[in-house]
Amino acid sequence: MKIPFHTLIKVNFNILYMDKKKIFITRKINSRGIELLNKYYDVVLANSSDSPTKKVMIKKVKNVYGILCTLSEKIDADIMNAAGSNLKVISTYSTGYDHIDVCEATKRGIYVTTTGNILSEATADLTFALILTISRKILEGHLYIIEGKWKKGWTPDLFLGTNIYGSTLGILGLGDIGSAVAKRANGFNMNIIYNNRHRLSKSRENKLNATFVTFEKLLENSDFLSIHTNFDKKNFHLIDIRELQKMKKTSFLINTSRGSIINEISLIKALKNRWIAGAGLDVFETEPISNQYELSKLKNVILLPHIGSATVQTRERMSKVAAINLHTILSNKKPLNLVNRELLQNLC
Repeated sequence: MKIPFHTLIKVNFNILYMDKKKIFITRKINSRGIELLNKYYDVVLANSSDSPTKKVMIKKVKNVYGILCTLSEKIDADIMNAAGSNLKVISTYSTGYDHIDVCEATKRGIYVTTTGNILSEATADLTFALILTISRKILEGHLYIIEGKWKKGWTPDLFLGTNIYGSTLGILGLGDIGSAVAKRANGFNMNIIYNNRHRLSKSRENKLNATFVTFEKLLENSDFLSIHTNFDKKNFHLIDIRELQKMKKTSFLINTSRGSIINEISLIKALKNRWIAGAGLDVFETEPISNQYELSKLKNVILLPHIGSATVQTRERMSKVAAINLHTILSNKKPLNLVNRELLQNLC
């Protein structure tokens, strides 16, 4: 269930005054959350906005009670061992948590929390930006002008794109972000089809004007296929050669979820051979990618540096919620977004 953000910020940061316990924040994030935590904890803060190495993290986490990390840091048994028995909470500055060994944390009684759905709207905005940019050749048109190539004025065949209005949008994973994308798609009068592991209720489908289809039908019928499913082992390379060959040659693949859902080697082959018309990607199997990577040399792709939630407002909210989650657990209270809910019985 979605929790309006205006209710989130009412969480009492004075729940319980305590001695300043040591916590570790893996990298510089929006200052709002850091300011909140500095009031109550001995905050060990990484000196950079870059992700620290594992060696640095092992040194920094010694005797901490909480870790506030981002999706770039792998929090595994080695990190938990280095932290020691005091560690009670790992609060991630993200909605995903595949970078954390949740099973290992649960065995140790360590709570894992996320920022929940507060980045859904920003990510949905970016998804539609990719749809518009790739289908209407917006970046190509921009470069055409600034590179001084526009010499003849308007011409009938200049940068012919693809209609979005009235086309079919396929959504793989109709959760919070996928639903936000569907709402935007309704404004473009798009035919919305979707596939989930579990079908939504009829009332929810009606509200979003979305029709459930099999995975095969989703691939075959989408003019734009937008990926919003959570990443786990079952979804690794879910989109591969077979799936790409089933898509329309005129279709576009959009991914703002996790890079490893798509086999990038297969995607490069599909784009080169025009099995699909193009792709808009904000996430990749390995990040960052370089300009020498073959994917970056193709003309029928739009590539962004993982900026789905990158708005000032969203990152501030993420910072606050990550801080609130950490503090709430260390106050022995129930957090906003707990992953390993089996540990709830241990909280007040």
